[in-house]
Amino acid sequence: MVFEIHQMEGVDPTGRMFSRDAVIDVDEGGYKGVFRYEGISIQSGEYPTIEETLSELATKLQRKKFLDIRSRLNFREERYYAEREPWVYYGQI
Repeated sequence: MVFEIHQMEGVDPTGRMFSRDAVIDVDEGGYKGVFRYEGISIQSGEYPTIEETLSELATKLQRKKFLDIRSRLNFREERYYAEREPWVYYGQI
């Protein structure tokens, strides 16, 4: 079940800005995330918090040479939040 959608932004390995959705699913085992950008699909493991899930996605992107990654909540179930939510910045690894 899609629980939340977070907007992830940053700079891709070619130096272009990107903005794509990270989809967070939830089940009895915890939260899992999926991020897709052009030909890349990244999945997180299962975590007890959404913050840990997003952090793993950001780390995996950084390992692929993505830079200046940040995220913010766009949707929780059917409710829109983006303009009210702060950005979360992920430091370089």
